Amino acid sequence: MSESSIPKIQAAEESPATRRAFLAAGTAAGCAYVAALGYPVYRYLASPVEQQAALAAVSEVTLKDAQKLAPGTALMFRVGPSPAMLIHHRDDSWVALGAVCSHLGCTVQYIAAQNRIHCFCHGGEYDPNTGANIAGPPPKPLRRFDVRVEKDGVVVSRA
Repeated sequence: MSESSIPKIQAAEESPATRRAFLAAGTAAGCAYVAALGYPVYRYLASPVEQQAALAAVSEVTLKDAQKLAPGTALMFRVGPSPAMLIHHRDDSWVALGAVCSHLGCTVQYIAAQNRIHCFCHGGEYDPNTGANIAGPPPKPLRRFDVRVEKDGVVVSRA
């Protein structure tokens, strides 16, 4: 066979437009990836400042008909942007505490059967009478509010 009878295969070259489109798509995907990683970090670092400013703007919350809350139960409510809980203890005392765990900011819950406040994220526990951290990783107690029981409702204010 002669060389002239063998068909020649020419290498297909990519056009510059195809490479340019590939690089543009890769750059867009990279930017989206960096944004997806950076946004939670930004929210983690910025949110305490924003929440403290919003919390400072609210000095008092009136919970209508909360005085009818049965002893041994709790009511979740908001003080500005932050969740809080009003606990009516079996001895007829009232306590209002912030419901944000001091460990990583998860919302805590009152467990009436065990008379404790528990954070399900990492097992933190708080005293429902004082808000003191008693077990787990939380470094600080829960924020405590002043409580006034009135005939129209319960007034919760910053301590």
